[in-house]
Amino acid sequence: MKKIALLMVFILITQVLAAQDDKGITSSSELLLQTSSLPEAKLGFTQRFKIPFLQGENPLTADNNITLAMTAEISPISLNGIFETVWTPIAFFELVAGGRIGSGWNVELFGSEIYGIGINKPNDDDNSETDGSAFDGLLWKTQIGGALQFDLAAIFPGDWNHVLARSYHEINYKGYTRAKPNLSWYFEDDDGENCNGFNYYGNFLIGYQMPIFLNLVGLLAEMDLYLYDTPGRSNWGDDLIRWTFSGILLFKITEQFEAAVITQFKTHRNYNESNWEDLYYRNRTIDTSNPLRLEFYRVAAALTYKF
Repeated sequence: MKKIALLMVFILITQVLAAQDDKGITSSSELLLQTSSLPEAKLGFTQRFKIPFLQGENPLTADNNITLAMTAEISPISLNGIFETVWTPIAFFELVAGGRIGSGWNVELFGSEIYGIGINKPNDDDNSETDGSAFDGLLWKTQIGGALQFDLAAIFPGDWNHVLARSYHEINYKGYTRAKPNLSWYFEDDDGENCNGFNYYGNFLIGYQMPIFLNLVGLLAEMDLYLYDTPGRSNWGDDLIRWTFSGILLFKITEQFEAAVITQFKTHRNYNESNWEDLYYRNRTIDTSNPLRLEFYRVAAALTYKF
């Protein structure tokens, strides 16, 4: 999959150079600030290039293009470079490939450790122990995916007819250069249950876009699943899909400035052990009669300035 992603990037760069010759390329920049009710924040800068590609005469292919996006982002515990190519061969379909490379560090805040990087392993008491230091390795990811999308206004034109639906699915490979096979690791203070290997991610979005200050109201369901085979993984629920549900409100303040408020809920696994929070996660046993529960996750805000 890494070779496929690199090939798509190479093809896209070739198209960028060709488009520069015939002046068909357009570019845009975006500054994004994210924060939430959790102790987290992230600042990112994205440069996009949009290149006309295999455009046709009918409405389904008239806007065919390839888009290259390059992002640099920083948070209090990580630094990342992100690359993505999106090919739109027809109005309702997108093919996506890209990757991420970065590193991190760990900080202590209000008496708690926040992990940007590190190995998650059991200690002698079967509890979790972190082994990591600033920039001790690279965290990386490659992915390839596709999206189907629909806008009712494409069939019934009108400013108030934008009923939107989109479904995106990808296969990705994530890795940490310090991690040996079956060793778990942290990335940006997540649950520390990542292993080097393949993963599945998908989402479903339905929304309504309006030509007013409240520009979009939407519901988003996200799911991800580890595809690698860790011995005994069903004992602690590693083979279960993890869901995140989000309510989205997007406010268009000016033509360049947008603000989004996102309220999220996540599924969590139920365990048989009363002290499960102290145990290394592979030492827990899932409650097979009631494996999942849905809990409030966070309220997030995203401020975007386009120029």
